[in-house]
Amino acid sequence: MAYQIMQSEASILKQAREKLGLTQQQVANKAGIQLRQYQRFENAERNLTSSSFNIGCSVLEALEIDIAAFRRGDYVLSREFETMEEVREYSKNNTVEVSE
Repeated sequence: MAYQIMQSEASILKQAREKLGLTQQQVANKAGIQLRQYQRFENAERNLTSSSFNIGCSVLEALEIDIAAFRRGDYVLSREFETMEEVREYSKNNTVEVSE
């Protein structure tokens, strides 16, 4: 049985931030939002796609993520693993959604 995982929105934001070498506070400042607001997105407590258009765009721009590409799902990573152990190992450092 193969397991397929999809990278979560929160994981996409975190990876983009880390790639740019930014702290959560720096992203929040660039986006013009409070630190706690950004932390809620990155911790999957709130979805960026359900936030206000201006906030969503501001966060994506701060992370240098193409808004149209993000909306199309171009940043979503889908991967298949053969065992649940492989999924667990990958999930240690990534927020993911798993389906069989």
